[in-house]
Amino acid sequence: MLEHSKPSLSEPQASELVQRVFSLTPSEVRPLPSYEDQNFYVATAEGGEYVLKIMNSEDSKDPNLIEVQTYAMSFLHQNGLPAQTALPTASGKLMSLEEMDFGHGCQKFMVRLLTYLPGTTVSKLHLTPQLLYDIGSTAARMEKILKEMTHPHLSVLQREGFNVSLSNVPLLERFLYVLDGDPLQEVMKSVIQQYKTSVVGKYPDFRKCINHGDFNDLNVLMQPDETDCYRISGIIDFGDLNSGYYIHELAIAIMHMMLEHPNPIEVGGPVLAGWESVLPLNEAEKECLYVLVMCRFCQCMLLARYAVTLHPENEEYLMSTSRKGVGILRELWELGKKQAEKAWFQSAAQFADKK
Repeated sequence: MLEHSKPSLSEPQASELVQRVFSLTPSEVRPLPSYEDQNFYVATAEGGEYVLKIMNSEDSKDPNLIEVQTYAMSFLHQNGLPAQTALPTASGKLMSLEEMDFGHGCQKFMVRLLTYLPGTTVSKLHLTPQLLYDIGSTAARMEKILKEMTHPHLSVLQREGFNVSLSNVPLLERFLYVLDGDPLQEVMKSVIQQYKTSVVGKYPDFRKCINHGDFNDLNVLMQPDETDCYRISGIIDFGDLNSGYYIHELAIAIMHMMLEHPNPIEVGGPVLAGWESVLPLNEAEKECLYVLVMCRFCQCMLLARYAVTLHPENEEYLMSTSRKGVGILRELWELGKKQAEKAWFQSAAQFADKK
């Protein structure tokens, strides 16, 4: 990522973009949280609510990838899951490449206007076993639907060398130096070694699919229903979409939900039960779940530490997940594979029996 690749539109500039590209009249424009891209909430005089998403200039160089990501959202929406859809531009396209200068020379940024999904992020909710079960079952439904998706540019999802794919855990070794002097470095080295010795050989037995790749506590939205029980109201951020395996998405979901629970080890059971209500694991997948959850912790924490070396001004944002994860990673590491799996699979079986 180039240092100056993130767009930095003002609210008036965002409003002008919506009017010019989408022929809508904004009545409210306000910034939304974002890291590599720039997002704005937009309400229009015509009555709609949207997210204006301006991609960073680096990712904007790959329109086929953005097209597939946009199509994946629409495909999920068509199949009953609450994903965003893109509003066509005035010329009938789903995205527009816009040239802008934010003080570093003219750059091109891909622009889309996505439907706004109301809801509260999982990170702000009390995670009950039922909510965790629903998260697991929804993640599995999403993966099952994405596996059926076809598109002429689907090959772009191979994403060779993609650091945040669980297919590429050994690539983390190049970033271990950022933990020099930290005892956590030895834990991560050991986890990566376990991946090489106990997971890599099982890949022929894993079931392939298309991974959302970041089914986390900030990318799942929830709203209360008429009985005041929370239900999933949105799945957002398809920027990490990649060709992967069912077991990867389950490991990602468990790891990120552990960050938001007072007793993290208890998370695995209900998420696993929900997942297996849709996609029961095979023996190879069961055998590797613990190591892959550990790998996801290492991935998120190590890449966050590395990102801080590039963008120290964003340390607070970048390290939010990492700070929570350090203690949980140590707890999971000390508990060990046998005990963690026993806790998760026994709990999942008990949860399933109650259904």
